[in-house]
Amino acid sequence: MADDSASPSPSSASPLQHHREALKSSVRNTAASRRREQAIAIGKERREALIRAKRVCRAPISGSDEAEMEEGDMVVDEEKACLEAKTAYAVEELKSALSIQGKGVQKKKIEALRDLRRLLSQPEVPLVDTAIKAGAVPLLVQYLSFGSSDEQLLEAAWCLTNIAAGEPEETKSLLPALPLLIAHLGEKSSTLVAEQCAWAIGNVAGEGAELRSTLLAQGALRPLTRLMFSSKGSTARTAAWAMSNLIKGPDPKAANELITIDGVLNAIIASLEKEDEELATEVAWVVVYLSALSDRAISLIVLRGLGNLIAADDYMVDSVLIVGNNIIGLIKCLKSDNRVLRKESSWALSNIAAGSFEHKKLIFASEATPLLIRLVTSAQFDIRREAAYTLGNLCVVPTGNYELPKIIVEHLVAIVDGGALPGFIHLVRSADVDTAGLGLQFLELVMRGYPNKQGPKLVEMEDGIEAMERFQFHENEQMRNMANGLVDEYFGEDYGLDE
Repeated sequence: MADDSASPSPSSASPLQHHREALKSSVRNTAASRRREQAIAIGKERREALIRAKRVCRAPISGSDEAEMEEGDMVVDEEKACLEAKTAYAVEELKSALSIQGKGVQKKKIEALRDLRRLLSQPEVPLVDTAIKAGAVPLLVQYLSFGSSDEQLLEAAWCLTNIAAGEPEETKSLLPALPLLIAHLGEKSSTLVAEQCAWAIGNVAGEGAELRSTLLAQGALRPLTRLMFSSKGSTARTAAWAMSNLIKGPDPKAANELITIDGVLNAIIASLEKEDEELATEVAWVVVYLSALSDRAISLIVLRGLGNLIAADDYMVDSVLIVGNNIIGLIKCLKSDNRVLRKESSWALSNIAAGSFEHKKLIFASEATPLLIRLVTSAQFDIRREAAYTLGNLCVVPTGNYELPKIIVEHLVAIVDGGALPGFIHLVRSADVDTAGLGLQFLELVMRGYPNKQGPKLVEMEDGIEAMERFQFHENEQMRNMANGLVDEYFGEDYGLDE
């Protein structure tokens, strides 16, 4: 078998409200090297614990037409020579079925595929080499062509899955099939077909680093990621198992790419929290390889874990901050060139800023505040929003019920004078209603709380009136009422008369 192992089994929320999420820490290169070595060691331990490093698909996928196998489906108690002859004949039937036309051709194709699949699925005599020598792989590639029936695609992918479960050279024979196997992972494929293709790809990825590189170069990572979070349990489990094979290194490139895919961290955590223990186990192996191979991944996982922890209550925030003494690690992440790190650290800070007055003062007095102001005015959209939540939380102390929050004037003035206001007005113009609402809420704080009633003038100078008036006839009633109410209250008939 191969040196590599496979996994053991196939609203307009106010900035005043708690908005809590994640934390990140830097890791030295020496630690990264140790984790890569550990990943290889983990793989060896897993290989030794398994009878086979890859998986043969012997029974139908749940939900397929053959979920209950008929008696006689498994070929047993036949001489090796007889089985090999049957295999060669089955491949010839595959070839024959491709060359005929007319009535009954589809049935003949399915029967030929099913005969070969049953032979490759029987455990007594390995027949993969016989099938390959008879020319099965290029024929099966033709059976995977787009426009084929789901039943045909499923049977062809199943045959390839079991060929890929063979010896190293046998697995490598699937190279011509990889582009179509990857293509059938896409959203246009049925779930059953996509799952079977993921299984085949998992076997290929389990063979070694060279084949993993090929799969990654051909674009397997993103569609496989989508399948990992399928609502169908067996599909999610199979894709997660295949993913753990695909990213396990020793090259960390795949792990680094996976962790940057939008939503993947949340989806991983959600999978770990589900009652499906098998899925949680498969996803946990993905996390093991992510944290073993990628500085970025382990940092984001720490960020998210800490963010979730401090979202619990103020006591947990105190505990985290006491242990860490300060927020230097988060500030380092805010300075990072990596977009995801900046977003996750902003999220974690928003959770801290949603806590007690002491937590707010800690962030406000740090280097984080000017960094967040810079982010809210110039960063990518998702980072701007997280930074805005943090800055908004720094300016208020929630009073509970439906009362307006108490404004921390010192913080508000420093943040506005520091240049954050244009960034919030830009958020008001966002097509995303929740984000626009966040911007409106900050404008309300400025107009209500900036000293000497200068808030409305500052908002006007930054074209804030025009930004709010775009909601005058907006379909969202809450946004329409909020924006119109602010314009009426602060820019009514008496506006400017007391100057």
